[in-house]
Amino acid sequence: MRSPTQLDLTSADIAVIVREALGASLDTASELGGGGFAAVWLASLTDGRRVVVKVAPPASARLLSYERELIPAEAAYFRLVAGLAPVPSVLAVSPRWIITTLLPGKPLTAGDSPRARSALGAAVRRVHTVAGSHFGYPGDRPSGPDWATAFTAMMASLRTDAASWNVSLPPALDGAVERHTPALTAVTTPALLHFDLWDGNVLVAGDGSLSGLVDGERYLYGDPLLDLVSPALFRRIEDEPGHPFLTGYAPGPFDRAALIRLALYRVHLYTLMLTEGPSRGIPATDGRQTHVTALLEAELNHLDAL
Repeated sequence: MRSPTQLDLTSADIAVIVREALGASLDTASELGGGGFAAVWLASLTDGRRVVVKVAPPASARLLSYERELIPAEAAYFRLVAGLAPVPSVLAVSPRWIITTLLPGKPLTAGDSPRARSALGAAVRRVHTVAGSHFGYPGDRPSGPDWATAFTAMMASLRTDAASWNVSLPPALDGAVERHTPALTAVTTPALLHFDLWDGNVLVAGDGSLSGLVDGERYLYGDPLLDLVSPALFRRIEDEPGHPFLTGYAPGPFDRAALIRLALYRVHLYTLMLTEGPSRGIPATDGRQTHVTALLEAELNHLDAL
């Protein structure tokens, strides 16, 4: 099912974009699957190039508060990490679309060699050496002079969105972040974070090597541990010391404050997933929403036990 945030485009629409942006003619085009926010197309040009065209949601689409100007944000992320991680090159960008080079490979799956996951960990560690001037999102979105302020604002923004969408969240969420402010204040450097490192955004080559990292539009600055959540989606990576991502990243031992923050970041991710459901056309009774609600409740219980 197409998400309401994804424009229903045709090859003719893609032809117009590549002609205006690159001065090139379209040979063939096909829509790529996997995501649920923007429309993403593979375009083969008559000059032999193959490029990826990502088009923003329609202006009429109702989005979460932090999902503003994500197309230009993706271009900014790719430029920030070029040379540190294998990301596409930006060929052209506007507020409505971005055109990048096509990276080789296919999205990671559960059956892939750990080689790419280990290389991903090493690449993300390099990216985390890039420091920002503030914590949180760029632009007019939740941010702050310190990580505790920024993360609290991020969670508050999501909860406001959830209320406006009539998304039910567990009562135990009340005060969960505020009770653990001391653990958040331990973060003093705003590292560049990808945030969305689930398997669909990581490309692996045929030989099992890491070939690409895509969909960087949700980047922000904050605690490097935030990037350790989505590579082990729906699990606790700290319970898997042999996880290949950790092998590549080499984070060192997790103290109690780090364990608290990892739990908080899973709470944030699950809250986000529930809150974005209506905007993606997912009903509250859908199995995905039920599953994520159970995960959120379990993580809140886990947080209280730490």
